[in-house]
Parts: sequence; C-alpha cells; structure tokens
Amino acid sequence: MPSSTGQATTTNASRYLQQLCKHWSHSLAVEFTPQTGRIVFPKDNRGANWPGDAVVTLTAHPDRLECRLDASVDEQLIGMQGVLQRHLDRFAFREAPLAIAWSPTAP
Repeated sequence: MPSSTGQATTTNASRYLQQLCKHWSHSLAVEFTPQTGRIVFPKDNRGANWPGDAVVTLTAHPDRLECRLDASVDEQLIGMQGVLQRHLDRFAFREAPLAIAWSPTAP
C-alpha cells in the first residue's frame, strides 16, 4: 500500500485541520478533534475506480500540519496529494500557496 507524509508549515494547523474535516464530513466518513483528523475517500468516490479506499490522517502541531496519505495504488496517492493541496490552499488562502512537502512513508 503506497503512502506518503506531507508537512505544511503553519501556525494555524488546528484551524485548517478542522476546516478540511468539516468540509469533507458532508459527504465522506470523517472523525476529528482539534488535534487529529481521519478522512476516508472511498475507492469509487466521484466516479473513480481504485482498488481500495484512500485514508488521510491529519495531525496539528504548533508549527505545522502533518498529512499522512494511505492509498491503494501510486496513481491514487498522487491524485490525492493534489486534492489535499488544492483544498488546503483554499482554506489557507491568507498563506497560500501553503505547500505540502511530501515524502514516502516507511512501511
């Protein structure tokens, strides 16, 4: 299962985490607190046909937002990285572009 972890430097991590989770809670399975969030993107979300679901785990730190992404295939991972980046930029418009520095997550 491909996964990556991204870091976005910001002092507003908790605010963005909650905005992202509330946004997606209208149509996806979401659990969150001010410090952590988990969002499940179904394998068939918006007409997709992936082998499995993608899961985003968010963690708010004082100086950054940590985003872990677990996907079923590399193409889904890359696509979801873009989805997260676009949505974070939308909510962090005062700081945008708020780049997420992605790196592979060790198994």
